[in-house]
Amino acid sequence: MDKNNFIKAIQTLKALPKPKFKQKYDFVMNLRHLDLKKPEEQVELWVKLPFDKGKPTKIGALVGPELAEQAKANCDLVILHDNFSQYTDKRKMRKLAREYDYFIAQANIMPDIAKTFGRIFGPRGKMPNPKAGCVVPPNANLKALTEGLRKTIKVSAKIQPSVKVMVGKEDMPDEQVAENIMAVYTSVVHKLPQEAFNIKSILLKYTMSKPVKVVEEAKK
Repeated sequence: MDKNNFIKAIQTLKALPKPKFKQKYDFVMNLRHLDLKKPEEQVELWVKLPFDKGKPTKIGALVGPELAEQAKANCDLVILHDNFSQYTDKRKMRKLAREYDYFIAQANIMPDIAKTFGRIFGPRGKMPNPKAGCVVPPNANLKALTEGLRKTIKVSAKIQPSVKVMVGKEDMPDEQVAENIMAVYTSVVHKLPQEAFNIKSILLKYTMSKPVKVVEEAKK
């Protein structure tokens, strides 16, 4: 798939009537010939986009004293190990899970993190995940980690054979949106057991629009 195919889909969307608010771009990949009961055929990736997706990424930190100062300087929320006992209200924790995109965890206190937050965060996919780089040693560089996470999106197809992710906002340059889409497309294709053969269709849409099918040009 060439980036120009995505740019054409973006331009098609731009020609549609628009509401008064700024819409987001949703990128959809419908998949086929996968047995999602097999873990090896499921899709679960964290893709670092070349450009911001146009929506702030909120990061929480669950850390001990070793990372407290770094966390306060680089994260949107810091919950210190000594304060875990304050988090017994399920409604409060559900609100945290809704409001924050990622949680960073200090590795040596992970058992207490799982005990305190796991029951609420786990089913919502918000437990700190080592695959996303979110479980770190007490001497980690949180500045570098959070800068990367703010451009990182989770891409998943574990129950339904479809990937849907936000890749930008309509006021972004076409090239930047297309680069973000390419990053997602390439990562997913490389993950699939039969690569492009497992793709049924590729769509791009605005928040309130009908989807536009992305069609690859026939090679001459």
